[in-house]
Amino acid sequence: MNIFVIDGDQLRQEYNNFEFDDDARRKQMERAIKLAKDKFDNGFFVIVSLISPFKSLRDLAKEIVGPQNLVEVYVNTPLNICEERDTKGLYKKARAGLIKYMTGIDSIYEAPQNPDIVIDTASHTIDDCVTQIMKFLS
Repeated sequence: MNIFVIDGDQLRQEYNNFEFDDDARRKQMERAIKLAKDKFDNGFFVIVSLISPFKSLRDLAKEIVGPQNLVEVYVNTPLNICEERDTKGLYKKARAGLIKYMTGIDSIYEAPQNPDIVIDTASHTIDDCVTQIMKFLS
């Protein structure tokens, strides 16, 4: 199986886009959607790993890629856990006012209402979460 991973951090670096405002997030998501569609059309199984805070853009992804071709995985992690796991220090910088428009701090996150899978990383191990996704896919 050909697998292609789209990572939000790598996209930001590739496009030299380190802004987090709503417009920058929309552009980031639109790039990811277009790239995912292109790779899918070329025979790849695509994994998109990024924060997608807007329902409208998740709906757009379903429309473009096709709802039958998209599995929405909601990695449901409470904000306090995200801050504890903040390996890049982004939440700390946001709390200090050094980063604006940080999801969950001063920018909204519209949680998915009907995702295909909900992963609870606060109370399950990584292995448990991977197993849950693999069971769903099989």
